[in-house]
Amino acid sequence: MLVWRLDPPARVCASGPLGGGIGARRWVLNAQVAPDFDDVDVGAHLRRCATAAGCDGPGVGLLTAAPVTERTVGADDAVVAYATVGLRRPTWASAPASAGVSRPVLAGTINVVAFLPAPLVDAALVNAVMTATEAKTQALVEAGVAGTGTASDAVCVLTPRDGPAQAFGGPRSALGAPLARAVHAAVRDGARRAARRAP
Repeated sequence: MLVWRLDPPARVCASGPLGGGIGARRWVLNAQVAPDFDDVDVGAHLRRCATAAGCDGPGVGLLTAAPVTERTVGADDAVVAYATVGLRRPTWASAPASAGVSRPVLAGTINVVAFLPAPLVDAALVNAVMTATEAKTQALVEAGVAGTGTASDAVCVLTPRDGPAQAFGGPRSALGAPLARAVHAAVRDGARRAARRAP
């Protein structure tokens, strides 16, 4: 597991299966599972992981089948992004209907956890998650990956709770631009490592 303990708590926008949404969180956990992991109660599994890691209070839990020991880091200005990148089952976001709809599998998964140095208003925080996702996809396309990600990718953007909140989080904004570059670097390096792991 990768664990970030947040003291003081951070303001978070996350798409993770545990603690997702917008709110104050005290920790973020990215837990590695086996490629054939099929526990239908993902939240319960992550709560057990959090307890084992000594985390209490509200937090964000993420799962991946990618090796967390190979997590990558990108930094730009005061923005830092971490990524675990698994690419065994990439997919296009706009896949044809024939691809079907099923419960996302965790054989891989790209998880991004990014720390910003200043608060954002709600809309800008959501926009920052979009920016991180766009940067992730840019890195994958540049790496020659046949997909925009995997079916179970997650993003978690964290900011301080106190201070004047900035109004923009897009890729050309004061915080969004370094966020995009940091995420791009982390996912780019993670994609390279994933390619080396491929059989």
